[in-house]
Amino acid sequence: MRKSNLTLTATALTACLAAAMPVAAEDAQVAVGEDMAASGPGPICTDRPAKGNAVCTVPEGMVQVEADLFSWTRIAAGAAGRTDVLLYTNPTLKYGLGPDSDIQLNLAPLVEVRTRAGGQTVSQTGVGDLTVRFKQRLTGPESAVQAALLPFVKAPTAATGIGNGAWEGGLIVPVQMPVGKATLTLVPQLNLLADVLAPDDRHPEFQGVVNLAHPIAPRTTIAAELWTSQNWDPAGTVRQYSADAALAYLLTDELQLDVGGNFGLNQATPDVQIYAGISARF
Repeated sequence: MRKSNLTLTATALTACLAAAMPVAAEDAQVAVGEDMAASGPGPICTDRPAKGNAVCTVPEGMVQVEADLFSWTRIAAGAAGRTDVLLYTNPTLKYGLGPDSDIQLNLAPLVEVRTRAGGQTVSQTGVGDLTVRFKQRLTGPESAVQAALLPFVKAPTAATGIGNGAWEGGLIVPVQMPVGKATLTLVPQLNLLADVLAPDDRHPEFQGVVNLAHPIAPRTTIAAELWTSQNWDPAGTVRQYSADAALAYLLTDELQLDVGGNFGLNQATPDVQIYAGISARF
């Protein structure tokens, strides 16, 4: 069943906001040296940039902040118009609960949605939805293949038009393995989302990421990935695909900068998302 343009736009907006946040968001591992060294915690290890998630957790008792400094997403609707989504910072606060687990909170304090149609532009601003995640690492540092579990729940703190006003959640299972000097990350994710036409009902969505990250200098890593979302809404299945690229640079062992872009490969996917971010550990 083909969705109406309005439903497609709403689905794409939800998807791009999720992609901008670590829940749906998702973001690939581009940090160096994720395991704790004998002399200290080693370089910072993050879930950003890009859409995947890393296996590593924040060292016990430490605080880590990972944030978009700015993010812009363009959703085109052909001759009908377009929607731009801008995030003015989008921090995720993490705390290391133990040697292999952490808790994470994400809330975008200022989201702006600009919709242009028929020569007129309507703008809406407000906070985003609150997402709470828990990460549990399943494997030790000696394992060639690393895995973790990330259950999460999204609370509807955003106004209608920015969020969908529904409680949602899911489970992310990142798996990482070395491929020569590169790191291959596979991230299957199963979500339970609100139906577009019946918000009290829920349906499944599958997301998948294949990410390859490779160091190009001692403190610089590039990553390329393919992402998909298969959203089985009763109103009509929406299939999204993107090709993504990102670069991360370690200023110090405690501070990382990154930039990246996600590029839609079909009409149902946001056309482009460009972002720059920062991560710091304390």
